[in-house]
Amino acid sequence: MRALVFHSPGHTSWEEVPDPGVKDPADAVVRVDTTTICGTDLHIRNGDVPEVPAGTVLGHEAVGEVVEVGSDVRSVRPGDRVLVSCISACGRCRFCRESRYGQCRGGAGWVLGHLIDGTQAEFVRVPFADLSLHPLPSGVPDEEAILLSDILPTAYEVGVLAGGVRPGDTVVVVGAGPIGLAVIRTAQLFTPGRIVAVDLAHARLDAAVALGADTVVNAADDPESLVADLTDGLGADVVVEAVGTAAAFESCTRMVRPCGHVANIGVHGKPAMLHLEELWIRDVTVTTGLVDTHSTPLLLNLMASGRLTASSMVTHRFPLELMEQAYDVFGRAADTGALKVVLGGTPHDTVVLPT
Repeated sequence: MRALVFHSPGHTSWEEVPDPGVKDPADAVVRVDTTTICGTDLHIRNGDVPEVPAGTVLGHEAVGEVVEVGSDVRSVRPGDRVLVSCISACGRCRFCRESRYGQCRGGAGWVLGHLIDGTQAEFVRVPFADLSLHPLPSGVPDEEAILLSDILPTAYEVGVLAGGVRPGDTVVVVGAGPIGLAVIRTAQLFTPGRIVAVDLAHARLDAAVALGADTVVNAADDPESLVADLTDGLGADVVVEAVGTAAAFESCTRMVRPCGHVANIGVHGKPAMLHLEELWIRDVTVTTGLVDTHSTPLLLNLMASGRLTASSMVTHRFPLELMEQAYDVFGRAADTGALKVVLGGTPHDTVVLPT
């Protein structure tokens, strides 16, 4: 088969690799029909995730068809159309028993495209298939379903739930990339009073409005003053950091109200200052986290019923064999306007949008 292989920082290639097969009784092999690129994949390609070994197939999101299962697999069988979760779960360790699958100590967690070969390929081996694959109803198209592999559950769990969003809240989302937009979309399930989106890119702010943000502000135009004005100087109830920079995080801590909540989703490659000398007396809660994907069945049900839609986040579509071109477009999002880049589909419905 062909797959995108990480060789060294700055060096990946779409090349021939051996087909995966069942190694353990709990495995399944899935033919990849649709996959996508995550910001974390860019971090890996740039050398910011040093534990990824050379020769690893990248990617941790996919929709496809089961082609082979191990002897212990009970929930799926060959021919089933499934969602591949970005998080695998052994189901037996302490953290899996608490539905904290991202912290699995039984050989799972975030392994696809990280510690084992991933989904940016024609086929992928999925460990612990019973808990790591989700059968898909026919009414949910691939382009919607692929968003349930990672960004929607990440936004919902690490942003909305961890942030404690409640009806009537003022919610500020700093960073209107794919994850930030997914926060805007899933926060609406809790009917907040106001959602404010902050970003430097006008195209992303437009996308935030389209997905439900009530107010948008350029990060260069003093969003902290705007939030203070909107809340009579109190600050936002919930501020979600979806950028992964020290400046964004520290700005979030200045925009939150006393007894409010800062939910950090962004992946930080450098230290950020935590100003406890200012925050401790204000009873501010700061949370971090890797997604567990315990919410995927709920979000899938909402998508199947039409109550959760997010396909407008898909801006570019490519066939699998143009994986390297897709990476270039996604990696230059400031120039291309890329949000989610989807790869796969059949020749008649796969369209490469302008770069």
